Amino acid sequence: MKEMIGPGPVEFQQNQPEGGPLPAKTYVRASTVYTFNPLEDPRWAGFVQRHPQASIFHTPAWLEALHRTYGYEPIVYTTSAPGASLTNGIVFCRISSWLTGRRMVSLPFADHCEPLVESPEERKEIVDSLQCALHGENLKYIEIRPLNADLLTEPGMQKSNSFCFHVLDLRPALADLFRALQKDSIQRKIRRAEQEALFYSEGRSEALLHEFYRLFLLTRRRHNLPPQPFNWFRNLVGCLGDRLKIRVASKDGQPIASIVTLCHSDTMVYKYGCSDASTHNLGAMPFLLWKAIEDAKEHGNQQFDLGRSDCDNTGLITFKNRWGSTKSVLNYVRISTLRHRPLDSHSPSGLANRLFAGLPDRLLTATGKFLYKHMG
Repeated sequence: MKEMIGPGPVEFQQNQPEGGPLPAKTYVRASTVYTFNPLEDPRWAGFVQRHPQASIFHTPAWLEALHRTYGYEPIVYTTSAPGASLTNGIVFCRISSWLTGRRMVSLPFADHCEPLVESPEERKEIVDSLQCALHGENLKYIEIRPLNADLLTEPGMQKSNSFCFHVLDLRPALADLFRALQKDSIQRKIRRAEQEALFYSEGRSEALLHEFYRLFLLTRRRHNLPPQPFNWFRNLVGCLGDRLKIRVASKDGQPIASIVTLCHSDTMVYKYGCSDASTHNLGAMPFLLWKAIEDAKEHGNQQFDLGRSDCDNTGLITFKNRWGSTKSVLNYVRISTLRHRPLDSHSPSGLANRLFAGLPDRLLTATGKFLYKHMG
């Protein structure tokens, strides 16, 4: 099939139908898939707001922060015609990089981004059009990061990377949630933090943002990785507004741990966390997460998304298990022009890690500012 892309739908021409060629100018419409920019089309914001499977990562605010920071261009594929009410959509960002190749990702720096398509027939139409876009636009791959594995049943879809994923059900009473925490490593540390009289602050101020980023840089250095640029977090604050909260724990006036949480609909997301390792015995990170859970309960959230973890990061997985959360597997899927599984652009090599370890803070930060726009 030959893909014909114009300002409206994506159509397909049948080159050699059964029984002989079609007459000139005659087309068979196998499917009609439309694309639009979700930052320009107001239908997307309303659709995401009312869709039960939509997350903070689907929102125009997240897409705007990506666009402001990295220049990524968002695009939605849908079978809903222009001007009609949206009934489905898969949102991507186009990434054009001379370093890591041209591709589409749904979505960059998101732990997950469920395709908002209910009908198997409509999903197949969109996947077919993505197959054409892969070759027609000479893309390296198209990646989708779903919460369920249904997409793997579609022809041409390959499993890419896999991660562990944890979600905490917030519907039980707060006292029951606390009792479900592992006693020695979580309950005891929360009580230790309270005994130490750690000072808790929250908000979105520039001062809190700088406190968070100082600890974020410290943590990334500990892991021999460059930090994402400061402007990424500033843009998240500016775009997400009161759906984002920075939480900081301090001891004797010195910030020692910080987390960033995001909210959409009935879900709070733990997205970023960082700390001063020399003060881990004070229990600041469990203390902050418990503060976030208390806040989520107060505002009626039904679940606490603890995010993804690398499958070989046993320490982080064990930590999240101890919160009474449910663990599952996230399988990312790709349509790719490569025969073999592409390398994960999020995993620097051991040589790169050693190089990052030797960089002073200023150069490490500059390296992150350069690299992350090519990663997505």
